[in-house]
Amino acid sequence: PVANATITPGPLSHQVHTGDPVTLRCSVQVGSAPVNFTWLRDGRELAQGPVLELGDVDVGHSGTYQCVATNQLGQDGLRVFRALSPELALEVTSWGHGGTAVAAGVGGSLLFLVLLVAVIVGWHWQH
Repeated sequence: PVANATITPGPLSHQVHTGDPVTLRCSVQVGSAPVNFTWLRDGRELAQGPVLELGDVDVGHSGTYQCVATNQLGQDGLRVFRALSPELALEVTSWGHGGTAVAAGVGGSLLFLVLLVAVIVGWHWQH
């Protein structure tokens, strides 16, 4: 039976930028041929085969990827074995520089806080 399905490149969290080429490979440590591979993104079937070519990624490629390896035992093919890889969280950012993304996030949070305080003060004055 198949066992120890893994995705390369690891680690369990992978951050890339839009336009970066991404290729994922699924392999098993144990399993007699033929081994079939199915790719999942966010729990939904995405593709078949040991290699998943995402090409030049965009933000829409973000998600949690897993591969499922299966093989059969015996001539009747009734005994199917399945190995599920650990999840790979792929995050695609559209920012060219990480510092810019952090600055935008802080600026957005600060603006939200200022608006929240203004609403609270306005409500307090009316009541």
